[in-house]
Amino acid sequence: MTTYIIVSLISGVLFGILDGLINANPFAVKLFEAYKPIAKTSANFVAGILIDLAYGFIMAGIFLVLYPGLPGATGLVKGLSFGLIAWFFRVAMYVVTQWMMFKVPAKTLGYILLTGLGELLIIGFIYGIAL
Repeated sequence: MTTYIIVSLISGVLFGILDGLINANPFAVKLFEAYKPIAKTSANFVAGILIDLAYGFIMAGIFLVLYPGLPGATGLVKGLSFGLIAWFFRVAMYVVTQWMMFKVPAKTLGYILLTGLGELLIIGFIYGIAL
């Protein structure tokens, strides 16, 4: 249980750091100009931190529940498999929906796909080696 709590906290903090690096860098800011007309002008950082911490606990819990059924013979491979599955449901489906519903440039959607893949593979890697 202690390991779960520690890994959940680490992954929650990592979600926040990676989200900040992915979404607030100058390249991303330029790519996300397509969302400017509907974007909020300020962010609630406390709520963001709490949400990312909750994601860490929820994702780690889901990983542990799914662990026996995940593809792979080792924890590392199971973690990466989990990262790919989470990427598909969290990022890929979101991007396809954005593509279907809004006029968002393809390079913006590609950036979201690739950075989301990297983020969730990192999280899956951590779960795979630690849990």
